[in-house]
Amino acid sequence: MKNDYDIIVVGAGPAGSMAARFAAEHGVSVLMLEKDRDVGYPVRCGEAISKTGVEEFITPDNKWITATIIKFSLNSPDGTEAVIEFEDAGYVLERRIFDYELAKTAASAGAEILTRTYVDGLLIEEGKVCGVKYEFRGEQKELRAKIVIGADGVESRVGRWAGLKTFTDFRDMECCAQVTASNINVDDSTLYFYFGENYAPGGYFWVFPKGKNIANIGLGVSGMVGKKRSALSFLNNFMNNNYPQAPVLTSIAGGVPSTITLEKISAPGIMLAGDAARQVNPLSGGGIASGMIGGSIAGRIAGEAVKMNKLGHILTYDREWHNRLGKRHEIFERLKNGIYNFDDNKFNKIAHSFNKVPKDKRTLGRLFTTALINQPALLVDIAKVFVI
Repeated sequence: MKNDYDIIVVGAGPAGSMAARFAAEHGVSVLMLEKDRDVGYPVRCGEAISKTGVEEFITPDNKWITATIIKFSLNSPDGTEAVIEFEDAGYVLERRIFDYELAKTAASAGAEILTRTYVDGLLIEEGKVCGVKYEFRGEQKELRAKIVIGADGVESRVGRWAGLKTFTDFRDMECCAQVTASNINVDDSTLYFYFGENYAPGGYFWVFPKGKNIANIGLGVSGMVGKKRSALSFLNNFMNNNYPQAPVLTSIAGGVPSTITLEKISAPGIMLAGDAARQVNPLSGGGIASGMIGGSIAGRIAGEAVKMNKLGHILTYDREWHNRLGKRHEIFERLKNGIYNFDDNKFNKIAHSFNKVPKDKRTLGRLFTTALINQPALLVDIAKVFVI
């Protein structure tokens, strides 16, 4: 290892790996630091992603695809199921392998990777971030860099150390719990979503198949709900009622920032990407694809800045992200606030009405229109996302 790099990326998740890869493709020196022993561990994710979200960055490979999804099943509180069929909708991943493969693309582009590296501070001079402090094998070390990219997840400290406002109101922090269980007999081509007070008030419950009768089963509820009743209690209730004998292979819990992107995601010497920048889709809580997009933009701009010797170029990152996905996420935030406050009766009516739509005309846009038919302002947002 050298004592200084052009760019240091903190965190080797999808956002970090894409930041490292797209920066290294500019021929600059890049080091990616990961606190855990292995890239891809631990997995804290429902693991579903759109086909387009994958193909923008890596060729699909069955070694990390556990299920190919062509249908969404929406289940209302009274048990009504409405199904939307797609062509090539998406995948359920094996994130342990997927993340590892993404990191390999960064390495192939020229990035160095160091695991079991705990970043515990930043080097800051004259108001500019110029490196990191970290612990490696019991020793405290420092590395200098022209640019540091923080892709260190929802609990990101890098941004906070740099003086960026990373606070997220607890009402916008989804409380999530999930198990991966076996002996789950579901259609491997379908993602199942459940709505209502008994499933996930202020959020949704999911069952995502992973093939061979294995599925990720979990939910996310708003911080307001989680303050009164834990997400885990809803999960346990669902498992007891539906799969009481299912062996649980893994169990995870955590927070997902279901809100719009931070007001600032760059400053002199520092950029944030992925969950650290709050680049999660506020409506779905999905962050794999959007994190890779954010990381790729950050990495490319950082690489350009070093090559041009104009480090101030990184401040264009905020605008580029906003134009690519940030504006869309603001719309999703409004849709989220309109939908997740529905009561059980409203969800039942939506499912009943949607089932009257011919199957070949069922789309997500049509579903949202059905749900928000009496909210004209949100219908405009739907048009912006699904039509324009």
